[in-house]
Amino acid sequence: MAAPKTIRLIDVTLRDAHQCLWATRMTTAMMKPIAENLDNAGFEAIDLVGGAVFDVAVRFLREDPWERMRILNQWVKKTPLILHHRGQSLFTFKYFPDDVVALTAERMAANGIRYHTTYDALNDTRNLEVPIKAAKAAGIYTVAGFVYTVSPVHTDEYYVQRIKEMIALGADAIFLKDPSGLLTPERAMTLVPAARKACGKLPLQIHTHCLSGLAPYVLLRCAEYGADVLHTATSTLANGASHPATESVVRNLHHCGFNTEIDLAQIEEAADKLRYIAWKEGKPVGEINEYDEFHYQHQVPGGMISNLKSQLAEMGMSDRLDELLEEAARVREELGYPILVSPFAQYIATQAFLNVTGKERYGAVADEIRQYVLGYFGKVAGPIDPNLFDRITRGKEAVTGRTGDYVAPQVEEWRKRYGPFKSDDDLLLSIFYNEQTYGALKAAGPIDTRYAMGDSPAGALAQGISDRPWIRSFSLQSSG
Repeated sequence: MAAPKTIRLIDVTLRDAHQCLWATRMTTAMMKPIAENLDNAGFEAIDLVGGAVFDVAVRFLREDPWERMRILNQWVKKTPLILHHRGQSLFTFKYFPDDVVALTAERMAANGIRYHTTYDALNDTRNLEVPIKAAKAAGIYTVAGFVYTVSPVHTDEYYVQRIKEMIALGADAIFLKDPSGLLTPERAMTLVPAARKACGKLPLQIHTHCLSGLAPYVLLRCAEYGADVLHTATSTLANGASHPATESVVRNLHHCGFNTEIDLAQIEEAADKLRYIAWKEGKPVGEINEYDEFHYQHQVPGGMISNLKSQLAEMGMSDRLDELLEEAARVREELGYPILVSPFAQYIATQAFLNVTGKERYGAVADEIRQYVLGYFGKVAGPIDPNLFDRITRGKEAVTGRTGDYVAPQVEEWRKRYGPFKSDDDLLLSIFYNEQTYGALKAAGPIDTRYAMGDSPAGALAQGISDRPWIRSFSLQSSG
């Protein structure tokens, strides 16, 4: 009788989970109380920074993301930390030249990153060529992702071809990225085995969100269909727009006959601490979403729906949310089925907003939509409505090359023009952000890593955790 398969887990608590539930506002100091727990829990890797987390750290928290990497590497000694980015566009919505992407890979390694996940929002693997090769050259384990969506053109065959292309670029593993939580058990039944076969000896990872409420069950089916690694979040920051809870996924995997190497005692302690931090900071904890069939039609991520609600409310149009979401689905179909993940989720939602609130559909066209239609961001998966193509492009000819081919090298010219910089970390930050934002970040000084845990017995009692030994130990640590 064959030994049970071991399913490995990746923790997303320190990046994607608080991005989904806390508007990306977890500070480095808030990570300190749980860092050791996560490190000792037995994860394959811990997702730390990238995408919106990198951006919000700079713009709103005034924390240097490179410094965060160095600090967490002091706290997390056993488990690789993950830097996650959007391929050629790295951490922002802008697409960068090849030399900036390559230097970013060098600085990732210099700041202690040993594990890297990357994807392209259009699944144009040409936009992953430089990110993958540069990271591999820097000695970083690199996992390349294909973004999952539902459309007539995003078939099993489509995804298998993308996987083969990423493997040819040198990826060490492949991950299915499902940012809107659209994957169903029925769809996984064919897609995951096809992806597993295409991966050959390389591991297949599954990264999905709980927006539809199905993700915890979907992960179990993905394990049965051949997935090797699952992405989960500590229960306090699980569910809702976030990811399935580590604790319940581990228990369910065991009941399904799989092994894991996760120490649930460490995760449960981390969940306790996070529950206390959430109470102290006035932040929400994850709640299970009800199933919503409409979600599969519009596919707009939950965080963006909240922003659209606010914008409509400001205009006295709160009753038109469903109309706007229906328009987003229509725009997406007309424009070749772009995947509603950053930055295209924002672009499609913006165009839908202009169409609904304007005098006529496409009377105003967002500049980013025009660039997308012309091919400057990469190859569009499906056909674009020919009448709209002419109207949007205004007679300009589409391009067919790789995105990086249309962006001039920047590093050395930037260094000469704006240098000297104390480090290449600072050089990159000054490229990513305008002078005001960069100046404000540098003026903020070093990251303050102090966080007072256990300083409110009444609060601990209210959270049902006043008897935990870490309450006193962290209180003593914080007082110093």
